[in-house]
Amino acid sequence: MPVRTRILLTVLALVAGTALAACGSTQNDPSTTTPLTFTATVDVPTTTVPSPTSTSYIGPQGVAIQTGPFLATAATTPLGEVVDRIQCQGLRQLAYTAYVHLQVYVQGHARAIPGGIGLVDPTAAATNKGLVFTPQTCYYWLHTRAADGLVQVESPTDRVYTLGDFFKVWGQPLSQDRVAGSKGRVTAIVDGKLWTGNPQLIRLREHESIELAVGRPVPAFRALDWTGTGY
Repeated sequence: MPVRTRILLTVLALVAGTALAACGSTQNDPSTTTPLTFTATVDVPTTTVPSPTSTSYIGPQGVAIQTGPFLATAATTPLGEVVDRIQCQGLRQLAYTAYVHLQVYVQGHARAIPGGIGLVDPTAAATNKGLVFTPQTCYYWLHTRAADGLVQVESPTDRVYTLGDFFKVWGQPLSQDRVAGSKGRVTAIVDGKLWTGNPQLIRLREHESIELAVGRPVPAFRALDWTGTGY
């Protein structure tokens, strides 16, 4: 083979080998490459949202996000059907409002109330204080917007609603020996006072703090400080 031809082939081989080596190093060790940077059009929260099992923090409604695993999913069983004369409507009904805080314990351990209860087809919007939910279809007059235990009564009529009404909308059982999927003797405390009747009958009055404890021990009652919540 002529010398000139051999030199040309050698150069081509070196170029090809360099390209293959570069490709090989990129596939085998992606950390050695610099990724391309694109400008995003979606707003990203500046704070990572902790899970319900992490340390509590003040949520998007000015109320602390509850700790512990969720008591049950937020799925609303009726899917827009009327529940005990409680309707699901496209707009929030603000003629009569009452905001109540609910905390549940199972065997002494906190369980979180999820956001999105009473919202049909809920969507979550991320904020730097956590997730807040709104429905694509309709709001029930009793619902939750965040995982902070805040039960929102927003109704077109001045009707007395109960904790049992809220659980019906949620599609979860409530009795003296069961709260959602957790079974055992239920101790109910309302604004620091022991409730001796059926917890279904607890009235949802403005700024009440309700604690349900399934089994033992029963943690010390803590009323929500409504100052600064905006409710």
